Amino acid sequence: LAGEREELAASQGQAEAERRDLPDLAAAKAEVQELRATLAERRSALSEAQGVRDRLLREAEARASRLLAIRDERASWESRVGSARRHLAELDERARAAQAEIDALAERPAALAAQRETLAESIAAAADKRRSAADALARGESRLAEADRAQKAADKAVAEAREARVRAEGGVDQARATLDGVVERARERLECSLSEVLHHAELDPGEALPERDEVTRTLQRLTKEREGIGAVNLRAEEEAAELEERIAGMRREREDLTAAIARLRQGIGSLNREGRERLLAAFEQVNGHFSELFVRLFGGGRAHLSLTESEDPLAAGLEIMASPPGKRLQVMSLLSGGEQTLTALALLFAVFLTNPAPICVLDEVDAPLDDANVDRFCSLVSELAASGDTRFLLITHHRMTMSRVDRLFGVTMSERGVSQLVSVDLRAAEELREAG
Repeated sequence: LAGEREELAASQGQAEAERRDLPDLAAAKAEVQELRATLAERRSALSEAQGVRDRLLREAEARASRLLAIRDERASWESRVGSARRHLAELDERARAAQAEIDALAERPAALAAQRETLAESIAAAADKRRSAADALARGESRLAEADRAQKAADKAVAEAREARVRAEGGVDQARATLDGVVERARERLECSLSEVLHHAELDPGEALPERDEVTRTLQRLTKEREGIGAVNLRAEEEAAELEERIAGMRREREDLTAAIARLRQGIGSLNREGRERLLAAFEQVNGHFSELFVRLFGGGRAHLSLTESEDPLAAGLEIMASPPGKRLQVMSLLSGGEQTLTALALLFAVFLTNPAPICVLDEVDAPLDDANVDRFCSLVSELAASGDTRFLLITHHRMTMSRVDRLFGVTMSERGVSQLVSVDLRAAEELREAG
């Protein structure tokens, strides 16, 4: 600018000299006007140059501040890189620990499966024993009934045999009495023995017999007398002994069957007694956990489980009695949908606390719950997951539940008609944000 000023001054001096040299004033004025126009142009150029200079200075200052910001940002990124490396080292350590835990837990399913198979085999064996015992009991009762029927038949046969024996003995006695009477009458009337009757009757065995009618009447009389005597069973005593021996064997079998039935009933009673004891113990544990979890989920109130319809725990039903805060004690069916859901969750988690499982899948259980109950539900699930060995898999559309989990799995459609599975580790994201 100084050089241009000097040039302008020289030009002005030269112009004045030329003006003095020029005799024409109008021409000088015209030249002055031209010089003024040139001066205005040069002043405009000077202003533009100053504007460019100021803009360059501002840009230089902005670039200097930008360089300082870049240096600060670079230092921040270097710090974040160091934190990320440390975090990666921690994640590697956690991954190794998780892999070690996975390796340690890899044998758990096989052991649990083996234990489950053992328990299933024990249950099957117990069921088989029970069925065998029931079959043996049925067979024993059938054999007992058959033995009773056989004993009754044998008793009847013995009674009939005894009656036949008595009749036979009576017939024999009667025949003897008749024979004695005949002998006595022969002795009284003929004064001889029976062998001497024909001799005393003066009948020759070689002579003709008496009249047929007389003989017939005598034969009929003698036949009637013989029929009155009846048939004599010479094996009646042996048959009676055989029947008594069979009856004694049947009685021994009956005693054995009765003892076997008693033992079977004793075994069944022992099994039922042990089952009742275990059921009552498990019921008490589940009832205690259920009452505690109900209070935690509802923020108050009270609830308990009760056995109904029978005094025998093995045949009794289960009734859930619940009293949310501000309501009277009533059955579960009278509660609202959200209250029924919370009560059912309390019972489900009570069972899990009594007999934990490796995995628990909950499908849309928070759908009928409001935000306050969802918060209690998520807090309870977090505590159970942290304190036990159960891993919870939640299927949900509730934003509060999704914000409280450790990892999210979802399906998104980045392009029309193309679905993609997305996984987000919320815990790692929080740690990364805290590190940044």
